[in-house]
Amino acid sequence: MIERFEYADARELVSYAKEAEGKYLYEIDKKDMLKNTNVKGSVGHIIEASYFGYDINSNAEADFADVGIELKATGISKLKNGNLKAKERLVLNIINYMKEYQYDFYHSSFWTKNQKLLLFFYEYKKNKYKKMNRENTQIVKVELFEFPEEDLEIVKSDWKIIHDKIIKGEAHLLSEGDTLILGACTKGSTASKSLREQPFSDIKAKQRAFSIKQGYMTSLVRKYITNEHLESITSSKEINKKSLEQILEEKFSPYFGMKDYEIAEKLNIKLSNGKGKVPHLVSHMLGIKGNDLSKIEEFEKFNIKFKTINLNHNGNLKEHMSFEQINFHDYLNTDWDYSELKEKFESTKWLFVVFKENENNKKIFHSIKLWNMPAEDINTHLQQFYLDTQKVLRQGVVLTETKRGVSNNLPGTKDNPVCHIRPKARDSADQYQLPDGQMITKQCFWLNKGYILNIINRKN
Repeated sequence: MIERFEYADARELVSYAKEAEGKYLYEIDKKDMLKNTNVKGSVGHIIEASYFGYDINSNAEADFADVGIELKATGISKLKNGNLKAKERLVLNIINYMKEYQYDFYHSSFWTKNQKLLLFFYEYKKNKYKKMNRENTQIVKVELFEFPEEDLEIVKSDWKIIHDKIIKGEAHLLSEGDTLILGACTKGSTASKSLREQPFSDIKAKQRAFSIKQGYMTSLVRKYITNEHLESITSSKEINKKSLEQILEEKFSPYFGMKDYEIAEKLNIKLSNGKGKVPHLVSHMLGIKGNDLSKIEEFEKFNIKFKTINLNHNGNLKEHMSFEQINFHDYLNTDWDYSELKEKFESTKWLFVVFKENENNKKIFHSIKLWNMPAEDINTHLQQFYLDTQKVLRQGVVLTETKRGVSNNLPGTKDNPVCHIRPKARDSADQYQLPDGQMITKQCFWLNKGYILNIINRKN
């Protein structure tokens, strides 16, 4: 029997929690929970049960209700370059659609349970079996977190977006892309089957939980652990008065209609011809010194990714939009609800920077668009693309020799209005192995150029 930790006040609780810094799970685990591979949320549960001696529960109130503090464990991953980032979003409490709409923010289930978070940051490592090395998981940092005032205003706005969708009978259309910090992520072992009633529609909605997005969690890793400073393009005062899209529009609008080299001259920078040409221009238009746009405070915190779009002089897109290479083994073995593809387009906002060629083939800065994929497209076309790809992989990819090279029966541009698969490799010899053992030229995920064109031509 583990003795329950008793505390006089929040300060004493946090002081005891901080004594766990540097400890490994095997040192904390007094209930042999590490031996039970079925323990869900194992790190948090081991800390709660073995370190604090509390029974694991799913109460509506905070774990340490008398001081209003909720305990949460959150993973940190190390990138190849040595930088640290949050491994994933921080999942909070399940959203009860039938009740949540009745509350204001300060009486909501989210705020009641999560206004103060006792965060245990642990380093996520894999063992030789590519699974989490739970025994040697180390607690890196413990912090009592409360949203700073400027971020709390954004969280309130995010909560209202979620709240308003429930009231409109659109809980089934919730998407993490709708919001900046506070998300509504799918939750359940089989999210597509974990359906819940909503109050103002007969359509059942996927079970979802409030969550703090991965980008924001990474900003906390930087704040508490690495002390890395990122440049900011706005202020907390401005971002609480205007939308992020308004702020970006105001930053870029003085350059609309200018040729790329004219922008460079105005900013007194040298225009390169390499891949960093547009990021270099964009960063200076935003008043940022470096070319790495992921190092902008707001881009990291709100998970904004940058893409260049080039239109010809007729206003047509020159090419489809490419993303990462496809890992077909992951596609085959991962359910849609837990796929990287679904998470990417649910949680990411994309800043499209649009250039248009004139009759003399000079690039003119045309416009910007801050966009996230609508839930309707994610839950229909994107999901169907993923399932169609899985089907082809299960049946075996058919490779056919043609005059132009080797074709395949993976989903192409004519098979889906949103996206497709096509090669993106140095040459035909740049190949990797399919799950069925065949070799194929490296393939990428692409958004169809017609789909992209509709997005940038849309007025809202």
